[in-house]
Amino acid sequence: MDLTIGPNNPAMPKHIGIIMDGNGRWAKKRGLPRSAGHKEGAKTFKKISEYCQKIGIKYLTVYAFSTENWKRPEEEIEGIFALLHIYIWNERARLIRDRAALKFIGDMSRFSPAIMKDINMIERDTGMFDDLHINVAINYGGRQDIVHAAKVLAKKVKDGEITEDDITEESFGRELYTKDTPDPDLIIRPSGELRLSNFLLYQSAYSEFWFSDILWPDFTSDDLDRALIDYMQRNRRFGGI
Repeated sequence: MDLTIGPNNPAMPKHIGIIMDGNGRWAKKRGLPRSAGHKEGAKTFKKISEYCQKIGIKYLTVYAFSTENWKRPEEEIEGIFALLHIYIWNERARLIRDRAALKFIGDMSRFSPAIMKDINMIERDTGMFDDLHINVAINYGGRQDIVHAAKVLAKKVKDGEITEDDITEESFGRELYTKDTPDPDLIIRPSGELRLSNFLLYQSAYSEFWFSDILWPDFTSDDLDRALIDYMQRNRRFGGI
């Protein structure tokens, strides 16, 4: 079995999903405000996304802000989106240079015109690239994703565009926020939690999972390597023998 980490190994996953968890606890352990944890978490996201491209990962989807995260203090939410603005403008040139596409998935209807201006700009400027596809899930929830797709298909039936018989797993998948992305092969969750927390529920039906106690700001490329080696040693049967 070839456990080499790199773009020439067909056993490597094509799509990795990461639940970027533990920023707040990282900060609390150090007596720092939660905003400091989010800032370090953003740095880790940058390093890991760059490393994913280096080793030939084609798709990376990260969970940045869930539909449930609106329950957090307003100051913390504002800080998260301020970091998003900084990331987009600081990373634009690098993403273009490295031919990496950045896309945001989730319900965008709640965001301000200023945030949407940033999102539309970076998606427009990087959308044609194909070396690495980065999906950032914001105001995203797996259940909400499924309901959204169901409503789209229901309207198409109502409008006579399709019939009920046209609704299949494939047509349903084309209405999800991840419609242009293959299902994740591997989902990684650091921070010690052992749950999906409403992340890619439909898409993860046959994903492999890798959990660790490492808080996200402390997550390194070595940790990702450990997850990848573990993944490549598994026997993915997809319901078969």
